[in-house]
Amino acid sequence: MGFAATILTLYPEMFPGPLGASLAGRALAEGRWSLDARNIRDFATDRHRTVDDTPAGGGAGMVLRADVVAAAVDSVADGRPLLAMTPRGTPLTQERVRSLAAGPGAIILCGRFEGFDERLFEARPIEAVSIGDYVLSGGEMGALVLLDACIRLLPGVMGAPSSGDEESFESGLLEYPHYTRPYEWEGRTIPEVLRSGDHARIAAWRKLQAETDTRLRRPDLWERHEGARARSPSGARRQTKED
Repeated sequence: MGFAATILTLYPEMFPGPLGASLAGRALAEGRWSLDARNIRDFATDRHRTVDDTPAGGGAGMVLRADVVAAAVDSVADGRPLLAMTPRGTPLTQERVRSLAAGPGAIILCGRFEGFDERLFEARPIEAVSIGDYVLSGGEMGALVLLDACIRLLPGVMGAPSSGDEESFESGLLEYPHYTRPYEWEGRTIPEVLRSGDHARIAAWRKLQAETDTRLRRPDLWERHEGARARSPSGARRQTKED
């Protein structure tokens, strides 16, 4: 059985959306993964199909009700990871994406309005996930991002198994810059080392570029990368020799 994604949302018509095209769409058609989008509103119990209510303590907006959302979650819970897309969640990382892609799939809950009644997270084993420090209209776009990141790692989706090995975040660094033809464009040329045919020099150049770009553009990533390297056995040996 392939990677199975279940989406709980107020807008199931948003799926598969872009996941129905390109690599993800082809993999969906081939059965490498499956998608089931369900409407949370179907689990409301009143004749108006109410899914939200005013926030306790006052304030603007509306909050998704714990009882309605829990009923939706319980209808599909089967041991797959339960995720909720919310800006209050833990930032999504490539490491977490890899672990999800290696599993049976995920059940993804898409927030709306002011978010979820907090008791939902106390009562169900739901992992809150964020795709960045900004606010969207709902969790659907975040779910699409998360699924795209997972699907491309599934066996056979990208073609060659090594296709994604050197991409940004796979090694804890940003990816090195890329070039292609023409050799000269608007007075700018491809770095000569990339045309040298010397694979060792090319690998060294790419490693240096990845480290430099990460250090300058994402000092937070660079700090984590350096910390991980220092904690590794090989890193400890290098540090001892340098000391």
